[in-house]
Amino acid sequence: MNISKSPWLLHYDGSSCNGCDIEVLACLTPVYDVERFGVINTGNPKHADIFLITGGINHQNADVVRQIYNQMPKPKVVVAVGICACNGGIFKECYNILGGVDTVLPVDIYVPGCAARPEAIIDGVVKAVALLDEKRKKAAAPPQRKEVG
Repeated sequence: MNISKSPWLLHYDGSSCNGCDIEVLACLTPVYDVERFGVINTGNPKHADIFLITGGINHQNADVVRQIYNQMPKPKVVVAVGICACNGGIFKECYNILGGVDTVLPVDIYVPGCAARPEAIIDGVVKAVALLDEKRKKAAAPPQRKEVG
């Protein structure tokens, strides 16, 4: 029997209009119920497996985002939700926006939209859960021997 640990998700709002944040919250309601996939929402990066970020990255939050990411245990998955998190969105030409999340972190899953629909967010989270399982299996596998000669 294969029993997998429930993935814990940490949501961080970079610098958005909060449209995507409202849609992320909608995913937790009984209408969409993202928790049916075993995902648990947490506020502690040391417990989180999936880092879900909305909004773009600016000079003020870049270090915060890096710090949260570095506090998360390995393996971990980063999900950029909304066009602002994907590439800076409508704010990307602003003087204080560095761009999307991938300007400071490696992003595994991109969920575009303005605002991203709950169905798309849930699809991204399901893909993140599958990728997390893959990363866990890879981390648990014994190292491959390389033959020389």
